[in-house]
Amino acid sequence: MRDFVYNAHPGRVIFGRGTLARLPEEIGRLGLKKVLLLATPQQVESVAHLADLIGDQSAGIFAGARMHTPTEVTKQALDQLRESGADGVVALGGGSTIGLGKALAFRTDVPQIVIPTTYAGSEMTPILGETADGLKRTQSSPKILPETVIYDVDLTMTLPARMSGVSGMNAIAHAVEAMYAKDANPIITLMAAEAIAALSGALPAIARDPQDAQARSKALYGAWLCGTCLGAVGMSLHHKLCHTLGGSFDLPHAETHTIVLPHALAYNGPAIPDVIERLRVVLKTDDPARRLYEIAQEIGAPRSLKEIGMPREGIARAVELAMSNAYWNPRPLEASPLTGLITRAWEGEAPHS
Repeated sequence: MRDFVYNAHPGRVIFGRGTLARLPEEIGRLGLKKVLLLATPQQVESVAHLADLIGDQSAGIFAGARMHTPTEVTKQALDQLRESGADGVVALGGGSTIGLGKALAFRTDVPQIVIPTTYAGSEMTPILGETADGLKRTQSSPKILPETVIYDVDLTMTLPARMSGVSGMNAIAHAVEAMYAKDANPIITLMAAEAIAALSGALPAIARDPQDAQARSKALYGAWLCGTCLGAVGMSLHHKLCHTLGGSFDLPHAETHTIVLPHALAYNGPAIPDVIERLRVVLKTDDPARRLYEIAQEIGAPRSLKEIGMPREGIARAVELAMSNAYWNPRPLEASPLTGLITRAWEGEAPHS
């Protein structure tokens, strides 16, 4: 067995159905007096319900979270946090809201409680991605990791099937890259395989029947494991590309991950035969990259970057950015193959190495 280092991150996870009711108890357990509630504009009604649930523990609502965590939005939320006198934050939602909570914690070290309503998985990581001046940058710090995550399967039951699918594919991307990360280890590989198996089975089932509670539970379980994987090891080509594309062209986060994942895996495939063999077993296929592409079709996800707003003339720029300050990757980054990868993703073609 290869030598490895495994860092387990602290954090409390509450998983089940109806677990949202435990929020007031968790606020008290962390010794917080009042918390600022965070959400996107689309989730004002849901976060208002939280305010009713916690009563005097609420210091108000900031419902301006936006995709890719723009620094100007963080500044607005930071001003409200300070004015409200809150000593903690509660983030309800997906990656946009969770990212905002992390950005506030990174700047102030306030405790966070996260209540995910999608399958993004970012709630389990000490990683923050922020966008400023059209560029998305990531950083890691113990201050960024939420103290408590409340997973309530009931909150995902009304998540639209299409959003469920792309959110889950985003989570799978975390687990796939964790398996071939520079600092991969046997513990995370076990979690990643379990996560990919759970989500790859659950997402098509949710697409067929969004009210399938068992599939919803498996998907949320898989997302938790995927986030744990992402938080424990480094990232490679897939995440570098998605951060580049999302930040530079303001593309929707989960959809970008869904489209790029099969192509990034195909690019790295020749350099990671052991991971490909394990994925063949987990995904029950001879061609894991192709199978991920097929799952995206089964869940009704967009198939091309052009569908979600990337201009064709942006391909060269994306290659340039991907190769600058590159993340570690098992296969060296070369301009010509990368151009082919991004072009196929832009066209919506099937992946190949």
